[in-house]
Amino acid sequence: MSDLRRTKIIFTLGPATESEAVLEQLIRGGADVARLNMAHAKHEWTRTVIRRIRAVSKRVGREIAIMMDIKGPEIRTGDVDSPIELKAGEIFDFTVKPGGGDRENAEEVRSVNVNYHDLVNAISVGDIVLVDSGLMRFEVLEKKAAHIRCKVLTEGQLTSRRHINLPGVKINLPSFTEKDRADTLVGLAEGIDFVALSFVREAADIEALREFLRSHGSRARIIAKIEDQSAIENLDEIIQATDALMVARGDLGIECPFEELPVIQRRAVKTCFHHGRPVIIATHMLESMISSPMPTRAEITDVANAVFEKADCVMLSGETTVGKYPLECVQILDKIARRIEEESASESGEPRHLKGDKVKLLQSAVHFANQITGGAILTFTRQGFMATSLAAFRPNSARIFAMTNSMETLRQLRLVRAVEPIFMPLASDPNETIEQAIALLKEKGCVQSGDKLVVATDILSQDRLVDSVQLRTVR
Repeated sequence: MSDLRRTKIIFTLGPATESEAVLEQLIRGGADVARLNMAHAKHEWTRTVIRRIRAVSKRVGREIAIMMDIKGPEIRTGDVDSPIELKAGEIFDFTVKPGGGDRENAEEVRSVNVNYHDLVNAISVGDIVLVDSGLMRFEVLEKKAAHIRCKVLTEGQLTSRRHINLPGVKINLPSFTEKDRADTLVGLAEGIDFVALSFVREAADIEALREFLRSHGSRARIIAKIEDQSAIENLDEIIQATDALMVARGDLGIECPFEELPVIQRRAVKTCFHHGRPVIIATHMLESMISSPMPTRAEITDVANAVFEKADCVMLSGETTVGKYPLECVQILDKIARRIEEESASESGEPRHLKGDKVKLLQSAVHFANQITGGAILTFTRQGFMATSLAAFRPNSARIFAMTNSMETLRQLRLVRAVEPIFMPLASDPNETIEQAIALLKEKGCVQSGDKLVVATDILSQDRLVDSVQLRTVR
């Protein structure tokens, strides 16, 4: 049986990885999903790199998926003429009107404008304001009609357009912004596979995006990014509403107490398993490798823990956008994942609470495969349900070969743990389809004579669906 890595790898595209040569290396090296971060991407660049990824994938003979990560709502400071040096204990104002509005003694208190007009109403005295990824901390002392007065807790240098986090504060901003709409339309025109929705706070945010996708005839899947405390409070409903979840540990680690982050990650992974949703662990996986050729020991352990938890994907961000060693990062993730999967291969998957008779059939297929040393599962899927549901049961060591006649489905299955999607036309006769699939797997070197396959099917035969689980030995 071929040695396929079960944990999937996502890389973020940027100057370090946008060339055809590097893309080919990454795809050949086992990267599964390319992420486009639309926070800074221009539309023309977006169109160009999507087409380039498709062309390189086709040339290599391995289609990977494309995820568009849209920016979502954000609160930022305005422009400043020169950097503002802030000292601990200093009084500082955040204003919602240019010029400071109703500020008293404006000449005595330095200030910066903020683009969130509802700031004063949303925040309370005693709340903490975090600026520039939490590097600068402020405590709210008082509120006026158009500004909040704060005490500087952590000194630092404030420059233009710095990101603001308001931990525990309910933000009254739409999750799907006008910029997101414009960006998504570009992605849909180019056939993206996933849309990652930033700062999801409740299921309604996902439904708004889903309705937008439906209205434009798109089958792109939605990845909900959890990044603040509201998302944690509504985690269960968010996971049920979305197609996949991303634990976005960057903003999440700022918005929540840092000691809670590992607990949140584990809870998110387990809840995704419960509902049969793929889950991605993202941010700072190999952060030091932006400039170093080797990861830290802590980073190696962090990646290993995500694999031990049986997350579907691990994701690279700055490591592959501007880092010096993007290919090495993918290779290191691959090496860690393979070793940890080998170590945890005999661990049983937990029961999954998916509903329906078909799911029970798939559960029996996974149980069957777990009893066979070196066994694998063969399934057939048009829209990905069969393969995704099988993967949700977390087979011990068995790989899932998912044969599909849809290239769109094939790419979307790149996100799902343990699934190796393969394109194949589906014959009208179930037995013929199974034999063709086994022959194709043997031709690709995925299986060899004597290997055992648990076949889970719901193939259309004589105008009816035939559900079955059977054991086949490769001849």
